[in-house]
Amino acid sequence: MTPIGIFDSGYGGLTILSEIRRLLPDYDYLYLGDNARAPYGSRSFDIVYEFTLQAVKYLFDRGCRLVILACNTASAKALRTIQQNDLPAIDPDRRVLGVIIPTVEALDNLTSSRHVGVVATPGTILSHSYSIETAKLYPDIEVSEIPCPMWVPIIENNEADGDGADYFVKKYCDEMLHRDPEIDTMLLGCTHYPLLMPKIRKYIPDNIRIIPQGELVARSLENYLTRHPEIAGQCTKGGTVHFLTTENPEKFDRLASLFLSTPVTSEKITLV
Repeated sequence: MTPIGIFDSGYGGLTILSEIRRLLPDYDYLYLGDNARAPYGSRSFDIVYEFTLQAVKYLFDRGCRLVILACNTASAKALRTIQQNDLPAIDPDRRVLGVIIPTVEALDNLTSSRHVGVVATPGTILSHSYSIETAKLYPDIEVSEIPCPMWVPIIENNEADGDGADYFVKKYCDEMLHRDPEIDTMLLGCTHYPLLMPKIRKYIPDNIRIIPQGELVARSLENYLTRHPEIAGQCTKGGTVHFLTTENPEKFDRLASLFLSTPVTSEKITLV
């Protein structure tokens, strides 16, 4: 079996996995959450790179020829180095892709005002990956970035629907609207954030489009596999999904079930 690997520091990548499986249900998938060392958002570039490379190598050892970094922080802080420095030595025929470029590529068709807001973890915002990559492709689009350090803890403590979440959702949404009143599109630059969508929608005007990444990444992967049949042909199609976690499996299964709305059974592994 040669599954497509999906990696995230925690649970948010499950929202990406869900959309990928909805669009490409025939493939086999191997999801790895480094939950024991999450969150990555506040960690240094060096540590995120080290942890992400360990995960990529592990997924390669489990048979994956293609790995998706379903984590904005890993995509921002580790992807380019892994692609340029590590893959040629490990196996030049394997591929590692991220979630930032597919999201940015879609912007041209999403914004009319050419003003886009990005909400993400502090680590992703500190990297300025969204503004840098957008400037390369669409220099006329102005990107405003707001860090939301409390959103992931709210979600992972199962408080996304609670009244207490409203304060921090409104706080960061107000910051975004104050930063640039002209935005007509707001990107959720963290894979956890779709679970806060009902509350985000409450505090963002209806004329502003809110964009989760899952569907954009899934479409990009579908396009990539079509353009690279030599990669697609190596990925097996049994329609299976297997879950790996570096944390307690019972805890992972409980929280993962919230993200996927279906029972999950995981296997505990160790990354070194």
